Amino acid sequence: MKYRTLLLITAITCTLAVSAQDKPRASLNHIAVYVVDLQKSTKFYQDIVGLDTIPEPFHDGRHTWFAVGPKSHLHLISGAAKAEMHDKNSHLCFTVASVDEFIKTLEKNHVPFENWGGDKSTFTLRVDGVKQVYFTDPDGYWLEINDARQ
Repeated sequence: MKYRTLLLITAITCTLAVSAQDKPRASLNHIAVYVVDLQKSTKFYQDIVGLDTIPEPFHDGRHTWFAVGPKSHLHLISGAAKAEMHDKNSHLCFTVASVDEFIKTLEKNHVPFENWGGDKSTFTLRVDGVKQVYFTDPDGYWLEINDARQ
């Protein structure tokens, strides 16, 4: 009887462990951004942000896809009626090796940038040492660029 009880407990424990491992986990697939001028926004994300395009399946002239991680994408979708300013709290963030070098790209291309507090042409230095700048894309979406190492 003790042997059967031990076997039953072991079987239940193994079943629970397998069930816990089978629990589906969400992972980021893509972020979609609705834009007015697809060509202008595509050029901005390529030339300013430094993203690489990837093949998109629609081939309808309304989409540009970018790789933003090993299995994550940014999708630009044309058709927005007008550009609108968005709240800075809702932003996309990308990490670069050097914020100082990235600032040179912004300056060379006359893209205004600011720190978190809204002071123009400067950066924020977080308490953990991460440097950040903020700017908007052609449709008013906020972007953060930082040099976080993780």
